[in-house]
Order: sequence, then structure tokens, then C-alpha cells
Amino acid sequence: MTAPIYAIGDIHGQLGMLEEALDLIEADGGRDASVVFLGDFIDRGPDSRGVIDHLITGQKDGRNWITLLGNHDRMFAWFMEDTPRHDPHMLVGYHWLHDRIGGLETLESYGVTFPERTRLADVHAEARAAVPDSHVAFLKRLTTMHQTSDLAFVHAGIRPGVALENQIENDLVWIRQSFHQERAPHPKLIVHGHTPVERATHYGNRVNLDSGAGFGNPLSTAVFESGLVWLLTSKGRQALTP
Repeated sequence: MTAPIYAIGDIHGQLGMLEEALDLIEADGGRDASVVFLGDFIDRGPDSRGVIDHLITGQKDGRNWITLLGNHDRMFAWFMEDTPRHDPHMLVGYHWLHDRIGGLETLESYGVTFPERTRLADVHAEARAAVPDSHVAFLKRLTTMHQTSDLAFVHAGIRPGVALENQIENDLVWIRQSFHQERAPHPKLIVHGHTPVERATHYGNRVNLDSGAGFGNPLSTAVFESGLVWLLTSKGRQALTP
């Protein structure tokens, strides 16, 4: 029997939900097990800073927590560079501080607020002063994929037909349609988030754990063991099948 591995979907600044998810894992006996966080730790929710603090503390305490890079995390990391960098994958007119993306809420969790018609350079300077270096370092060391013998954990998905070792970062953090439309088996079961669904769903070749916590919906936590998948709930494990 293989050791269980846990995965937590997109957190999006919901510290309370993260703490509840970790409590469920502990209740399931998984305190010392591997936990994969599928990225998008920040934006939209009220406490992005608290989420990153919690993850940094857990890793420093020796918890076996694997933290993946989400597109929102990358936008934050790029904003914090010496010169803010814009993600060209975004639609024209959108940017990290657009009111639909969530950067405003993230900066607010660090105490950075500003009125309309503020220059980007001024906001950037305030953010650089407010965001701890440890948080920027955390964003920079996020990984794009974690694999076991039969599972591949990524944020958004993979490019069908491309070997796992040849996947590119932009697909791993952004892909949607071509990945979702693929019905054939992938080299491994792909566990991902990125695209909100009403509830965590097993599609046969992939498992989507983004249940919309960024919009106030429940955060999903799953356990993978011996080829089977369960959702963790307050009532214990519930089978998640295609």
C-alpha cells in the first residue's frame, strides 16, 4: 500500500479555509504526510499575507508541504521585480491590479491601499517596502510540477500530447480549453486547479480541485492513496470517482 498524499486546491487568500483544510488532513492521520498545494495562494480573498505566512511557517517547521506555482502567484512575483512585469497571457486591458484579478486585495492584506489615478511606480514602491523579503523569496521558489509514480500535480494542467518533462511553465499555470477537452489518458493522472468548478471533480484522466474558494465557495482537499481518490470532509473521506 502506498503512503497517502494530500492535495489542496486554490486558496486565494482564504486563511480560515486553509486552516480548516489542514485540520481535516490532521484528522485523517496525515499530519506528517506529503501535502501538495496547487497554487494561487493569493488574490481575491481577504488574507493573502496570512496564507503565505502560514505556508512559510509550516515549511520552516519541517512539514512536507509542496507548494506549486499558480498564475496569480506568478503575477505577484512579477509585480515585485525591480520593474513590474506584466503577464502577456492576460486579455488586453487586464493586469494584476485590475479589479477582477485580485491584486488589489493582496496588496491590501499588506497594508497597501491607494486612490484612483495613482501612478504604478508609486504603488510598486509602497509594495516593495511593505511585502517581506521572505514572501518574495517564497514566490520565487514555487515549483511548477510535483510527480509521484502515478500522479502529476500542476496548477492549471498540461499540454496534451507533450511529455511531462517537456511541458512549459506558461501552460502549467494558464492552460484551459485544450487540456479540459482532452479525453484520452495522460501519462499520469493530472491533479490541478485553476478553473473553478461547482465541486471537486474526477474526469478520469484528471482531477480538478478548484472549487472556487477565491469567490467564497468551499476549499477542496483530497487524498490520493493506492490508486483511489477521496475528498476530505468534516465527516471523513468521501470517494471521488469519474
